[in-house]
Amino acid sequence: MHLDFGAFLNTLPIMGYGMAGIFIVILTIMLSVKIMTVLTGKKQNNQ
Repeated sequence: MHLDFGAFLNTLPIMGYGMAGIFIVILTIMLSVKIMTVLTGKKQNNQ
């Protein structure tokens, strides 16, 4: 099996963009859920 190290280094930026995109989408979903929870959350009565 032959590993072309130059090709691997050429693909690193593409993989980095993909990982950054996934990270941004996860953060966007988390912030959206947090904002919706703050806006529509109901307070519990402690009895």
